[in-house]
Amino acid sequence: MMMGQMHTRMKLATLAALAAGMALFAPVGAGAQDAAIGAPAVQATAPDAGLIESVTEASTVTAGDYTPMAPTKGKGMPTSYQDDPIKSLTFQDQYSDNGDYALWMHDAILMPVITIISLLVLGLLLYVVVRFNRKANPVASKTTHNTMIEVVWTIVPVIILVVIAVPSITLLARQYETPPADAVTVKVTGYQWYWGYTYPDHGEIEVISNMLPKAEALKRGEPAQLAVDNRMVVPAGVPLRIQTTAADVIHAFAVPSLWFKMDAVPGRLNEKLLTIKEPGVYYGQCSELCGSRHGYMPIAVEALAPDQFAAWVKSQGGTMPSEGAGEVPAAEKVAALTAR
Repeated sequence: MMMGQMHTRMKLATLAALAAGMALFAPVGAGAQDAAIGAPAVQATAPDAGLIESVTEASTVTAGDYTPMAPTKGKGMPTSYQDDPIKSLTFQDQYSDNGDYALWMHDAILMPVITIISLLVLGLLLYVVVRFNRKANPVASKTTHNTMIEVVWTIVPVIILVVIAVPSITLLARQYETPPADAVTVKVTGYQWYWGYTYPDHGEIEVISNMLPKAEALKRGEPAQLAVDNRMVVPAGVPLRIQTTAADVIHAFAVPSLWFKMDAVPGRLNEKLLTIKEPGVYYGQCSELCGSRHGYMPIAVEALAPDQFAAWVKSQGGTMPSEGAGEVPAAEKVAALTAR
């Protein structure tokens, strides 16, 4: 009996020593890799309030002079113009050059032309109803054509379309301008149902953005269902290279007050130039039906002054492109671009 117990103990001790020796030669993180391989896949869904709070606490650590910006009421967000019903017929105030041009085109060209044509057609219909009804005109006209009228209603619409085409094509061309080589790159990835932002120029910073619960958003003074735990932070007044893609289905990255909308398609990288004129918080939403929680993946873009953007990069553990390269400091470079 004694010999059997001693044999068992020796066997256990030998196995323990062997396991300890193997552990010495195991690569760092091997246990984590094994756990990841064996763990079941978890479907990505919008997190609950507790998870959002934990993510927020872990990702809002500030450094340097960076402080998250408070939104300005009525700026970069949907607004109800109860005292000015005419203004409610147009778009949000714009904070990009393309947005200013598009807003001018809408207010100065499209709305007047549409209003005039609609009133003209309505007037013609009323005239026909009154002038050519059976009681006022018992003998029907047998006129087959009128050359002058046909020329007028052909030439006038052509002139109107040509006038509208000039600013339309100009706006279209401006929206397809190629970003300059020194533009700040942000890669936007759509997921079901949240956004991911990667900064390849700043140490591969990655930010995951989920919608905040309504109570938390209102507590922070932000619009409900538009506020997020982590915003897409960019410098203001600097050309941005926005690249979009998706990990699952088609999404659309859209921010109305910046006149920016671009599809995020799986397996494809779309690219577009954006320059935000001034600091602020600008809200948007996914604009492509992408599943059951499509309406719960908002966008919040925080545009900062160059020095504050540099502080945010450092707070996220990233680096500015010129740090340690003997070049002009990135903040100064961004400031120079802003002064153009």
